[in-house]
Amino acid sequence: MREIVTLQCPECKNRNYSTTKNKKTTTGRLEFSKFCKFCRKHTAHKETK
Repeated sequence: MREIVTLQCPECKNRNYSTTKNKKTTTGRLEFSKFCKFCRKHTAHKETK
Protein backbone atom coordinates (compact mmCIF):
# COMPACT_ATOMS: atom_id res chain seq x y z
CA MET A 1 0.00 0.00 0.00
CA ARG A 2 3.04 2.29 0.37
CA GLU A 3 3.89 4.45 -2.60
CA ILE A 4 7.21 6.09 -3.55
CA VAL A 5 7.01 9.91 -3.65
CA THR A 6 9.61 12.53 -4.64
CA LEU A 7 10.46 15.61 -2.58
CA GLN A 8 11.25 18.90 -4.33
CA CYS A 9 13.04 22.01 -3.06
CA PRO A 10 10.74 25.07 -3.37
CA GLU A 11 13.60 27.50 -4.02
CA CYS A 12 15.71 25.83 -6.73
CA LYS A 13 13.01 23.35 -7.93
CA ASN A 14 15.41 20.38 -7.84
CA ARG A 15 14.01 16.99 -6.88
CA ASN A 16 16.53 15.88 -4.28
CA TYR A 17 14.91 13.19 -2.13
CA SER A 18 12.53 10.27 -2.44
CA THR A 19 10.57 8.57 0.32
CA THR A 20 7.53 6.35 0.79
CA LYS A 21 4.15 7.13 2.25
CA ASN A 22 1.00 5.21 3.10
CA LYS A 23 -1.78 6.48 0.81
CA LYS A 24 -4.56 5.33 3.17
CA THR A 25 -3.37 7.12 6.31
CA THR A 26 -1.66 10.17 4.75
CA THR A 27 -3.90 11.72 2.13
CA GLY A 28 -2.25 15.17 2.07
CA ARG A 29 1.12 16.13 0.63
CA LEU A 30 4.23 15.45 2.70
CA GLU A 31 6.60 18.22 3.74
CA PHE A 32 9.99 17.72 5.40
CA SER A 33 12.76 20.10 6.33
CA LYS A 34 15.74 18.71 4.40
CA PHE A 35 19.17 19.94 3.33
CA CYS A 36 19.36 21.03 -0.31
CA LYS A 37 22.88 20.54 -1.66
CA PHE A 38 22.20 22.96 -4.51
CA CYS A 39 20.95 25.83 -2.28
CA ARG A 40 23.38 24.78 0.49
CA LYS A 41 20.78 25.28 3.25
CA HIS A 42 17.81 23.59 4.91
CA THR A 43 14.50 24.16 3.13
CA ALA A 44 11.00 22.70 3.43
CA HIS A 45 10.95 20.03 0.70
CA LYS A 46 7.44 19.23 -0.52
CA GLU A 47 5.97 16.20 -2.23
CA THR A 48 5.61 16.33 -6.02
CA LYS A 49 3.82 14.09 -8.49
